[in-house]
Amino acid sequence: MRALMVLFLMTGLGGEAMKSKTSLAVGKRVSLPFKPKFRPLKPHEMSDGQVQFRRIRVLCQRFTPLKKAWMEIFTPVHEQMKIDIRLKLRDKANIVELKTRADTPDISNLQRCADFVEAFLDGFEVRDAIALLRMDELYSRTISIEDVKTLRRDHMSRAIGRLAGRRGKTKFAIENSTKTRIVIRNSKIHILGSHANVEIATDAVCSLIRGSPAPKVYSKLRAVTARAAERF
Repeated sequence: MRALMVLFLMTGLGGEAMKSKTSLAVGKRVSLPFKPKFRPLKPHEMSDGQVQFRRIRVLCQRFTPLKKAWMEIFTPVHEQMKIDIRLKLRDKANIVELKTRADTPDISNLQRCADFVEAFLDGFEVRDAIALLRMDELYSRTISIEDVKTLRRDHMSRAIGRLAGRRGKTKFAIENSTKTRIVIRNSKIHILGSHANVEIATDAVCSLIRGSPAPKVYSKLRAVTARAAERF
């Protein structure tokens, strides 16, 4: 009996709801309010008015080159990208600090400037690293020789020699064929370029680390770059 009463009440409420909907449909059309138009947010408003920071540690062996090229780094970051930058000297480690301003046109400029400074600290020249500020599709990748193959003592030196080649011939050949820039620092290899080109250069570098001879790597590079040229 109780279940029948509940069913009756539900059907009654459903009928009233249907009647109200039909009455609204038959009646006058309800005019919707105008869609609001919001102005685009400024960079300092996206972060609730908080200033965004980036801190980059400077190794001791890169401190002197940083001081010599400081004005070449400071000018595009401060004047073109509208990001404040300073070099903070400390006892244990020196730090480059980046900070957004109220007139920063885009919040992503902060990360671009951080990538630019990090690329210079990795060993790239300013004229190569500054491309990170002007182009969106460029990035830097770091490869460790120990991640590719475990090498010790003289074997590590031989791997670095295969990567560089005589008077840098192998490194220059990979850079020219893949349109990238490569920096070899101890057991770290830094590659700067577009995503597709960095992948090709990484494959060539890993082959040399594993022990492949340079002529074989050259022939493979020619075939890969020819296919990439036909594709695009």
